[in-house]
Amino acid sequence: MNIKRFSPLSGVARRARLIAVVSSLLAVSALAAPSAVAESGDGVRATAAQLTQASGAVLDADVPGTAWYTDKASGKLVVTADDTVSAAEIARIKEAAGARAGALEIKRAPGTFNKLIAGGQAIYTGGGRCSLGFNVRSGSTYYALTAGHCTNIGSTWYTNSANTTVLGSTAGSSFPTNDYGIIRHSSASAADGRVYLYNGTYRDITAAGNASVGQSVQRSGSTTGLHGGTVTGLNATVNYGGGDIVYGLIQTNVCAEPGDSGGAMFSGSTALGLTSGGSGNCSSGGTTFFQPVPEALSAYGVSIF
Repeated sequence: MNIKRFSPLSGVARRARLIAVVSSLLAVSALAAPSAVAESGDGVRATAAQLTQASGAVLDADVPGTAWYTDKASGKLVVTADDTVSAAEIARIKEAAGARAGALEIKRAPGTFNKLIAGGQAIYTGGGRCSLGFNVRSGSTYYALTAGHCTNIGSTWYTNSANTTVLGSTAGSSFPTNDYGIIRHSSASAADGRVYLYNGTYRDITAAGNASVGQSVQRSGSTTGLHGGTVTGLNATVNYGGGDIVYGLIQTNVCAEPGDSGGAMFSGSTALGLTSGGSGNCSSGGTTFFQPVPEALSAYGVSIF
């Protein structure tokens, strides 16, 4: 599964496969998936300064299909590479790291890292589909948070594929660097503060918080429904290719598929993330990245209700 993939309603596949989720009258979900398997790492514990240098070197290597975060427990910079990354490109990353190459731990993830969006149902714009993450408010005005790579593709959003029922209009969008966007609801009554669990029930979301490594989480999405898994890394940088580099993401082993983009990741009643992208699928599992919700709330001056 490609997570930076945009699939138009015509069904014509493109290389960018995005993931989305719907809350409110359009809700969200998540599932467990296997972790990437370590490929290298020599046991050397690096200092914070060395890890920062190593991270900068990986960024400068500019290899699409890679993601990386600092593992404080091991003192390593964990670099995850998807199936498109060749052995030569791995060597290029190590060469760029130079004397800091020993601080790298290389892992492999099956599939291709892509933004996740697809033709189908949920919330629609510009001939494509995404999912809504969390409904939020500022005073008496109500909005919906979703992925920035979704809000980048259109200004008017609908709740049906025929584009006859208006959800609202894009009020802000940030992608790449970040991956969050906000849609202003046309009708406040359409804003539901819950997340749909795809079993006929909903989960009340009462707060937003920061994820932690090892935390059990769930993701709700319009393509694959509710799935769960574990947070494996924080402050991850993901290179989706084509200049689309996103920073500060939550890395998990929760599965997702095209159409789940923008969807909600949560733990209990706490909103944690918006689905950005990843690799794999909900049959074999995968690696998925999420934009932290608190950052998006702060950027737009809105809150969970």
